Amino acid sequence: MSYPATQLSSSLPLLLICDNIRDPGNLGTILRSAAGAGCEKVLLTKGCVDPWEPKVLRAGMGAHFRLPIVANLDWESVPSNLPAGIQVCVADNKDPGAQAEPASVPRGAGGAGSAPGNPRAPAKAKPKAAPEHEDEAGAAGVCVPELAVQYYYENWTQTPVAVVIGGETHGLSPDAFYLAASTGGKRLVIPVVPGVDSLNSAIAAAIVLFEGKRQLQQRHNQEDKMQKFPVVG
Repeated sequence: MSYPATQLSSSLPLLLICDNIRDPGNLGTILRSAAGAGCEKVLLTKGCVDPWEPKVLRAGMGAHFRLPIVANLDWESVPSNLPAGIQVCVADNKDPGAQAEPASVPRGAGGAGSAPGNPRAPAKAKPKAAPEHEDEAGAAGVCVPELAVQYYYENWTQTPVAVVIGGETHGLSPDAFYLAASTGGKRLVIPVVPGVDSLNSAIAAAIVLFEGKRQLQQRHNQEDKMQKFPVVG
């Protein structure tokens, strides 16, 4: 499939990985946001709804024809569909202040919960194994690596980056955390007011992707200024 030249020329080194997005309306809305933010590519893992399902097409409003979408991927084949040197981050709803909570407990959307009464920035931690938990299939004993945690509005676009958004029912797969840890990725948190558990996955995706776009464009503008007005020693 060919895509509009203007879309391809304005795409950013920003990719989206959809994990367990099973609601057609959510997936279509996510694809629409990805196209609007200038994502280079969208990857859909097995467990996501078919992107060509009619309800997804309606909600996508033409997004399918504006950026490449690679569907039905198993996690072993995801890295081969990513550019070299890319960092993978996950959008999650872990409370930054609750460091003792297992990292991979799937609760709600791929968006992130807040730290009630905790205005300080999340602590940066090296990846380590999280406690065992019960995964979506009900099988205990699945351990996932602990990732460094930061708010979504902090700088996380120093290198080409891919963001993983999880579905609202099953959340993020353990494989998403392993992939993020293997690339030095982070957990991106969207703070919300106390009492709100999580955000809709489509809303969380839009917030994170457009913040990534803002950061990448800001960095590009700064580099342009440095080239036009180099500092003379």
